Amino acid sequence: MIVELPDTTTSKVSKTLVKIREEGGVVALGRVLTLVIATTHDGEEEAIEAANDASREHPMRVIVVSTEDEGDAGPSRLDAEIRVGGDAGASEVVILRASGDASQDEQGLVMGLLLPDAPVVTWWPGAAPAVPGDSPLGRIAQRRITDASTQPDPQAALDALAASYRPGDADFAWTRLTLWRAQLAAVLDQPPFESVNTVQVTGSIDSPSTTLLAAWLSMQLGASTNCALTGLEHGSHGIRGVHLGRASGTIELVRDHPGVATLRQPGQPVHDVALPRRSLRDCLADELRRLDPDELYGEVITRGLGLLPDHRTAESEGASA
Repeated sequence: MIVELPDTTTSKVSKTLVKIREEGGVVALGRVLTLVIATTHDGEEEAIEAANDASREHPMRVIVVSTEDEGDAGPSRLDAEIRVGGDAGASEVVILRASGDASQDEQGLVMGLLLPDAPVVTWWPGAAPAVPGDSPLGRIAQRRITDASTQPDPQAALDALAASYRPGDADFAWTRLTLWRAQLAAVLDQPPFESVNTVQVTGSIDSPSTTLLAAWLSMQLGASTNCALTGLEHGSHGIRGVHLGRASGTIELVRDHPGVATLRQPGQPVHDVALPRRSLRDCLADELRRLDPDELYGEVITRGLGLLPDHRTAESEGASA
């Protein structure tokens, strides 16, 4: 069911939610959190679809604060839309489309709609504030999720995240590494138990995950690490491969085809390993599984990046110019 509320207020939206709950039996009880999505008018549906899918694992109330692009000088207005039942997965979705002066007080728009005594997670699918933890929607949240890969310069976005980090911050560039990290850890947990002397991580210039993976490996292994970022003309995006040099030879985990990587180890048969790109839904559901600060991400973004040499090689600089 979808209920439209044109030219309204948050008070009227809250009253309508209560009315729907009383008349239709849609209850907020059992919701484990409130997810606030801060986006623009053209980015609503993809984020809502991911939230609806994730809500089947994490029942929640979803509040979408949708504003015009910066510079909008239109009249102050708030249009709302409430989705429940089959149109909202296992959640309640409240879309607040604000324009003009109404879009300047994002915190005021959502405060009256938060579930009582439930944790709040704020997610910016696109452009994020310079300091998420100090932003109006960031201050009310236990967890704050950004996505460096959606920024105009993903690599520069990592540096900004490092400078602005607050406990509770998270980024999908890190979440997308879960399968890579698990596979590499499993490989190094097998004999021979030798130290890794060199690490090389390759990927595309638009992949902040590649840089974070190199930073994590450098921090965990204490080995000389090279992060090589290449231009998009090479035909693929994201992480391409990892090479770990040990005394007995080099371990190679290279994604030659979408969703499948090839694992080569000295003295062992070649294996094909499933390494699909994680969807937006998978990343969101993963981040919602924990509401305490991700301390490892905090260490990697604030300390691990500093362990890497300048990863903008001549090739990648030319590609990004």
